[in-house]
This record gives sequence, structure tokens and C-alpha cells, in this order.
Amino acid sequence: MVRGAIITSESEMNVVRMVLRLVLVMLVLAAATGLAAAQKGPMPAAKTVEAPAAQETVTDDPLGRSTPQGTVVGFMRAAEKDDFERAVEYLDTKQPAPRAQQLARRLRYILEWGFSASVPTLSKKPEGDLDDGLRPNREKIGVVKTESGKYDLLLDRVQKGSDPPVWLFSADTLKLVPQMYEELDYSWVEQNIPKTLLETKFLRRSLWGWIAVILGIPLAFLIAWIVTWALLPLIKVLARRFTQRPVEDGLARLAGPIRVFVVAAAFYSISLLSHSILASLYWGGVAQTVAVIGAIWLFLRLIEIGMEWCEGCTVVPASSGRVAILRLVSKLSKGLVVIVGAVIIFYGAGINFTAVLTGLGVGGLAVAFAAQKTLENLFGGIMIVSDKPIRVGDFCQAGEYRGFVEDIGLRSTRIRTLKRTVVFVPNGQLSIMSLENFTMRDMILFNHNIQLRYETTPDQLRYIITEIRRLLYEHPKVETQSARVRFTGFKQSSFEIEVFAYVFEITYEPYLEVQEDLLLRIVEIVEASGGSFAFPSRTVYVSRETAVDEAKRNQAVETVRQWREQGKLPFPDFAPQQIAEMNNKLAYPAPESTLFKKK
Repeated sequence: MVRGAIITSESEMNVVRMVLRLVLVMLVLAAATGLAAAQKGPMPAAKTVEAPAAQETVTDDPLGRSTPQGTVVGFMRAAEKDDFERAVEYLDTKQPAPRAQQLARRLRYILEWGFSASVPTLSKKPEGDLDDGLRPNREKIGVVKTESGKYDLLLDRVQKGSDPPVWLFSADTLKLVPQMYEELDYSWVEQNIPKTLLETKFLRRSLWGWIAVILGIPLAFLIAWIVTWALLPLIKVLARRFTQRPVEDGLARLAGPIRVFVVAAAFYSISLLSHSILASLYWGGVAQTVAVIGAIWLFLRLIEIGMEWCEGCTVVPASSGRVAILRLVSKLSKGLVVIVGAVIIFYGAGINFTAVLTGLGVGGLAVAFAAQKTLENLFGGIMIVSDKPIRVGDFCQAGEYRGFVEDIGLRSTRIRTLKRTVVFVPNGQLSIMSLENFTMRDMILFNHNIQLRYETTPDQLRYIITEIRRLLYEHPKVETQSARVRFTGFKQSSFEIEVFAYVFEITYEPYLEVQEDLLLRIVEIVEASGGSFAFPSRTVYVSRETAVDEAKRNQAVETVRQWREQGKLPFPDFAPQQIAEMNNKLAYPAPESTLFKKK
């Protein structure tokens, strides 16, 4: 029998509702099987799912009598099946079999209708509770209330022959069983419920028990809905006071987990009110399982809400690496919550984790080898998030892919390419790949080679170079210190001038605007010099050819001559004082441009 289910969905309400319905169906099926899942014959009682498991010892008793809790549960399980021959094995008595069985019947009645104690809290240790003030081999499991007062129910640890010591109902307690049986008051159930409902059984359960299950479970859900409806306004007021942010959406998502907790509390109340020890153990276990499911669901919701709150905070921009870290931490936290919840549920079901851990030690290597790529991608993602070579929102080049980083996950990183396709790059490959992050640059390079015709005279070249330098020094969007314009060589059909500078932009669209402005002004400079750009063609001379514009060429030559006579020829470069005077003198944008009019 499965006692619970683990919520693996992170946010879908329909999955949670399906789990709750599954729990409800399992509860009804478990009740139909007598709350013991047929109990599988003479297996040790402390190792069944319905009752908390006894702590494993080297000398484990076949009947589960190695611990105080195992003795009580084992006795009640045998008595529930009317197997009083087996029930006598839990009594420290030497009476004949008929009288011993009669004693067991009365003890069962006492435990069902007069016993006051929490069976799940009974000791699961072979030595019992050594701090209860009793002698080491005696254990008090609870009291019985009668008309004349209270009686203690005791267990004694007894060793018969060479057999291991076991816990049995004390002989001192058994002597008082007839007296307790006679003095025991009729319970509310016995006084008000018809005997037919109490004595008639279906599938080893009384009709009254079936009625209690059929009415109790819907009632628990109804109470959960009412309590949640009443608590949410109070929680909303407190949340607004401490967070100073809208909380309606988050609280709406917390309503489901709160209802699950209330249902668990209702099941726990049923365990306290149940007259049967086995039923009390069963409903207590159900309450614990449902509470763990509610806790898992609640923590998953809180992680989601916290993640959304951090992403919406102004101090964490969308392109920041903190977003990737938060998402990675969120996913790891959710996985940890589910694992811890599963461990708690399995532990409550009595699964031996010593054997599980041993199996993990043997199978861990095989799993590690099988999941080598998965682990490689996981640690690769952690390295990417910690080193921050790229962040969510960055424009980067990863191998042959260029685009914007949309998400850094546990297994892969999602990149939106310039073609608007999405590429998933495994984190293991990405962590060892050379990454080029364009978003992290502080300036963008402006580097062009200008090809001029061979008819251009040296003074024209000097004029063009000088004016382009002046343009770069004066332009407010160009970094002056590293800007350079040089005559770099003779090409097959042209003179070549290299223009090298950095533009004060970090995004591409504004850079294109500045580049366009610079190129247009360079075209104007070449035109003003009387020169022209070279064509990638071969020229056959049949006669002497003149300059394209003789007047402009003469004007450029005259300007250079005046620079030479005045000692102001700016070669190999302008003087530092001249550069300082020209710095940021040019009007940008150009007066005839639309940007200038907007400005």
C-alpha cells in the first residue's frame, strides 16, 4: 500500500489536485483492507507500512516484540484479526490457553475503549525509555481511565531461556485486567451508536468505521476550505505590512498548501479520537504524509514567489547575472525540497535507510558514469553562473552561434540567434568554449580602409589625411587618444589610408548612426580635396590624363603649401596643443540631419 505521493510539479494546480484525489482514494482502499493491507501473515509488526517501524536490532523478534511499540502494535494487529492464540504471545502470563485468550480479549477491549496514550510516541528502541523513572526492564505505555481511577499499563522486558529478550504486557498489569474491564465506562460511541453498526463488519471493518471514513474525509476538506478562507485575509494584511508590495497573486497560490495542512490536522484529530490503536496509528501516519506533501507544495510555492519577487526588484536588472544565479538556485532548491520530502515520507513508512545508503554506495558509481554528461552540464552551468562570462540578456558569440542569451539552465544555455532561431548549447561545452561577450565592451571599433586613385597627388593625400584626423579629433562620439589615420601603402590600383578609432557606444544601433555620420563626412573630405575613390579595375592609359577637378586640386595643393610655409604642416600628426584645441569642436549630429533637428 502506498501511503502518499510526492508533488513533483512546480506550479500546476491540476497536478496537485490529482495527487490529493489519489491520496483520498488510497485512504478509502486502505480502510477497505482493514487498515492493515492484509498484514501479510506473521511478518514483524514493526516493519509494516501502517505502523511506525521499530528500530532494527541484531536480535529482532519474529513477532516484533523487540521494542515497546512493536509489542503494542503486534498485539493489537493479532487481536484485530481475532487471532488470540497469537495475541497471547504478547502477554507475560502462565495461565491456561482458554483463560489467557479471554484475558487477551479483555485487554483488547481496554486498549480500544479506555486507553489514553500516543502510540507513535512509544519507544522504538530495544532498551525502551531509560529516562521514565522506572527500572530498566519496565516501560509505561499509558493509562486506563475507569470509574474508580486510573491504572498504569506496563510492559516488562522478559528473556525466556536462550531466546533474545522481548517486551511483554507485564504480569502486574494483567492481574488488573479483569478489574479494569469491569470498571471501564461505556464510551460515547458505545452509548450512542447502535450495536449493529459496531458489531457488523465488512472487509474486517465495522460499519461505523466505514461511516466515519465516508463522512470524515469530505468533512476534513470542508474544514480546510473554511479555515483557509478565514486565514487568507489576515495573512494578506500581515504580508502587506512587512513586504510593502502587492501580495494577492502570491497568497492565492498559497491557498492550496494551507488547505493541505488543515486536512493533515483533521486527519491527526481523527487519529486522536479513534478508539482503535491501529486506526490511530494509521490516521497519524496519513496525517504525517499529507503534512509532508503540504510542506513540499508550500516550499515550492514560496521559492517561486521569492524568485519572482527578486526578478521584479529594481536592484536586479533583467540582464544581470544575478537573475541566472537566482534561477539556478531556485531549481536546485526545488529539487532539494522534493528529495528531503521524499526522505521524510519514506522514513515515516519504515524504510530502512541503512540498506538504501549501502545500495547508493554500490550503485552510485554506475549512476555517475551513466549520468556523466548530465553532471558535466550541471557543473558547467554552475561555472558559467559563478564566473559570469555571459549573463541573461547579453549579446555574445559562442562558437558559430551569435545572439542574445535568454536563459542559463541546469543542462543548457538558450541563445536567440540573429535569425530569430533558438539554439540550446550544453553547459559542459559552453564552459570550455571561447565566448565573446559584446555586451561587456565599453566602446566599438571604427576601422575602415579608404582606397584613393593613383592620380591623387601627395599634397592631396596630406590634405585628406589631415582633415580626417581633424574630423576624428573634433567628433564628440570618437575617443581621441587612440584615434589614428595613416597612409598605409600602395595597393594594386589605389593608395590606401587606414582610419582607426573607437566610438563611445556600447550597443550596435547607436554605433551604426555614428559610423554613418563619419563615413559621410569622409566622403565630403575626399570630394573637397578634388580626389576620388579608386575602383577595383585596371586602367589603360593612351594619353596623359588630367585630374578629375583641376580647380579643387589646385586649392588643396595651395592649402598644403600654406601649411608648409607657416610651419603648420600636420605630419606625421597634429601637435598635442592643436589636438586639445580641436577636441569636441565638431557639431554632431550634422545640422542638416534629422537627429540635429530633434535635438
